[in-house]
Amino acid sequence: MLGFLWARQTGLDSPVQLRRAEATRRVLSLELNKDRDVERMHENGINSLDIEPVESRYMLSGGADGIIVLYDLANLRKSQSYTCKALCKVGKSHPDMHKFSVETVQWYPHDTGIFTSSSFDKTLKIWDTNSLKLAEVFHFDGTVYSHHMSPLATKHSLIAVGTKNPKVQLCDLKSGSSSHILQGHRGEVLAVCWSPRYDYILATASADSKVKLWDVRKASGCLITLDQHNGEKSKASSEAVNTAHNGRVNGLCFTSNGLHLLTVGTDDRMRLWDSSSGENTLVNYGKVCNTSRKGLKFTVSAGCNPEFVFVPYDCTIAVYTIYSGQKISILRGHYNSVDCCVFQPHFQELYSGSKDCNVLAWIPSLREPVLDEDPKKSGHQAHINPAFKDAWSSSEDEG
Repeated sequence: MLGFLWARQTGLDSPVQLRRAEATRRVLSLELNKDRDVERMHENGINSLDIEPVESRYMLSGGADGIIVLYDLANLRKSQSYTCKALCKVGKSHPDMHKFSVETVQWYPHDTGIFTSSSFDKTLKIWDTNSLKLAEVFHFDGTVYSHHMSPLATKHSLIAVGTKNPKVQLCDLKSGSSSHILQGHRGEVLAVCWSPRYDYILATASADSKVKLWDVRKASGCLITLDQHNGEKSKASSEAVNTAHNGRVNGLCFTSNGLHLLTVGTDDRMRLWDSSSGENTLVNYGKVCNTSRKGLKFTVSAGCNPEFVFVPYDCTIAVYTIYSGQKISILRGHYNSVDCCVFQPHFQELYSGSKDCNVLAWIPSLREPVLDEDPKKSGHQAHINPAFKDAWSSSEDEG
């Protein structure tokens, strides 16, 4: 890091390079923080977490008990040890509480005044954060597995909803009506995700083993059905044979720049796709254990080099480099299956929710001087994760 500081001061490197170097170091040093707890509020497993993008201070959690909790992550007292307190919750005493498991919670992308939740009770609910009252309710024919609002759209307020019905529903937040549907899947839609790069591009994943990319402005809708074999086995066949996985596809996540899409399936595989061409990049992540029968919420880093993906893996969270497929570390701390995790990019923190009813905070470890008698091993690269070494080197090392 001293090499980066020197290069920055002399003008050899830009501030962006220094920021990326420190962000990468912090992600590589993530550990279960013993000084920070998240107040335990759920009586059953936690299915979804979301941190609002405006201040990155408030976090939502949705649980299998039907409860929604709003946490304040800030350490206002500046004490070394503290607990992230629950500010409020939609619990059993609330008249509009979800009747069954809450599968997805999400903040309105542009301010903290609104948040959304969807549930197995076949509803999508829009909430006023300040009054904790319902602003709107959308009803569906089948169980709701997932919903998502575009993080950057300004020309539309569409919420994509995946349900037990193979048709993807698009609900308009402005009009309060279900504007139109996207037809093409033959099984229940387990995950939906808008592109962080293009306003109108949507990815959907289904139990029919397919992942589809849509342009919601077009009448035909579907742009491409992803094919794990890149067309090699389907040149003489119809699109119907194109599958992304050899099992149910229950997780989707775009990279932070939107150029690639990550998918996970019950075939214990994770795949990386070029989001413009739909090509399988064939990055090998090895076995990525996935026994979930519903949606799996995983997340990616932002502002690092290389970038990382955090995937629930039984009772742990596996950390991979996105473009090389290397497993960097395993985060251990939960006592039961992990169902969701969310990355906080401002401070490179990670929060995870599990069937053990706990939300855990994974925080970068503090820098500590390393004492070593051998001067050859005491260089600043000696104790750095291999992934960090590959991506960064100081001018001294290059010489």
